[in-house]
Amino acid sequence: MGTLYLVRHGQASFGAADYDQLSELGRKQSERLGQYWRERDITFDAVLTGTLRRHAQTWAGIAQGGAYANEVQALTGLNEYDSEAVIATIHPYPLQKPDTPELYRHHFRLLRDGLRQWMNGVVSPKGMPSYNDFLAGVTGALDQVRKNHEGNVLIVSSGGPIATAVGHVLGTTPETTIELNMRIRNSAVSEFTFNPKRHSLLSYNTLPHLDHPDLADWITYA
Repeated sequence: MGTLYLVRHGQASFGAADYDQLSELGRKQSERLGQYWRERDITFDAVLTGTLRRHAQTWAGIAQGGAYANEVQALTGLNEYDSEAVIATIHPYPLQKPDTPELYRHHFRLLRDGLRQWMNGVVSPKGMPSYNDFLAGVTGALDQVRKNHEGNVLIVSSGGPIATAVGHVLGTTPETTIELNMRIRNSAVSEFTFNPKRHSLLSYNTLPHLDHPDLADWITYA
């Protein structure tokens, strides 16, 4: 039996022109996670990531903190959906920069609605795969882990693919999968145990590496 660790990327640049870039805090979160694992002698037989910059930067921080030298396999099936394209299917007008609590809540209300419609096949966001194809990319990565590995495996990805993986394993509704997605914190760790036949959820959305009063303000969601 093996253990699959799924890590959401560190804090990115929400509201900036280029979201796909870790903030300084995001780099610190990632490095701290690697340090935490190194202190507990956790190593990985394989490392998989998406192909986005924030995925690579998060792995770089983990590798630095943990003194890891694994080769990485980057899979497009572990990439995040395009939130702007999802929102545009139901709100085809420019959105004001979400720089207040109300605008932030408005952004995520629209995102929830757009995701629900995409997952149910009602809308087709521009430049994005169907939800069934998105799901197939995620489950393909899980199948690859289950078929080819037995020890510890690390996946570094985004909230959407991780929530989709958890929802697939648990058999949740689209609405529940969306709520799982909205609650995943930056650099959070979820764990599956796996054998050649199946994955089973062991933990979800944990931050053991930030469990210290001095690091309370390192806990972020976007």
